[in-house]
Amino acid sequence: MKLNINTETCSGCKLCEMVCIRDNIAIVDKKAVEVDNGDCFDCGHCLAICPTNSISLKVFENQKSRVIDYNPKEIPVSSEDFLDLLKQRRSIRWFKKKKIDDETFDKLFEAAYYSPSAQNAQDVEFVVMDEKLDEFMHLVYDIISVEEEKFFRIKQFGEYLRGEGNYKNHPLLWEGHQMILSFSNSQANALIANARIELLAYTMGLGGFYSLFTLKADELNHDKLMEFFPEIDSNKHMYSAFVIGYPRVKYKRTVPHKKIDVYYK
Repeated sequence: MKLNINTETCSGCKLCEMVCIRDNIAIVDKKAVEVDNGDCFDCGHCLAICPTNSISLKVFENQKSRVIDYNPKEIPVSSEDFLDLLKQRRSIRWFKKKKIDDETFDKLFEAAYYSPSAQNAQDVEFVVMDEKLDEFMHLVYDIISVEEEKFFRIKQFGEYLRGEGNYKNHPLLWEGHQMILSFSNSQANALIANARIELLAYTMGLGGFYSLFTLKADELNHDKLMEFFPEIDSNKHMYSAFVIGYPRVKYKRTVPHKKIDVYYK
């Protein structure tokens, strides 16, 4: 059984029964009752919709402070403001030397804490690359170097690491000093979570970009890559590599994009 239901305060309104997509709640004698069908996956819809706050999830009993009431009629951000944020978002590759501190990272990961996931898996794990970033990037090159004749950027990366050529910036990190890596069993789960982090980051005066070639390390040799992360479930994949920091440059206007094709059927 997954739920704690206070039958004294339950009003029998049937809202919890209606929103449960696993048919795990029934109304018996005008009170909510958990149906022990083993299908509850702790989504919390019942907790969130109960008008008398009569339901809680046993798995999150130690996080009661996370349950916060709000007025669903009052959306905290207007659609216009949010769209303006999306319009102004740009990839940032030029950063100040100042690093992001742990307290700021903790706030960023709040965005991922509330991120949705398929089947409510909540399986995304993160690694902040900082002190070991250089060591990690050498490992990335060791893995992806097999394709350096295919991609000029990988070839440049190798030359940079060997001290060859006259590169002003790191071919993969540019001026970045820190990176957030996202691991999950689901690519969608990882990307959605990191996208939320990214958007919150921009509201906090931060910026960054996604590193395509860093992800190639997982594609080409997952097992070797995961040796660097013994704390992460090795069955999970690195689906997002986001270089993040304090922007050194500020953009002043939006840039046109290709027209989006939308089909209604």
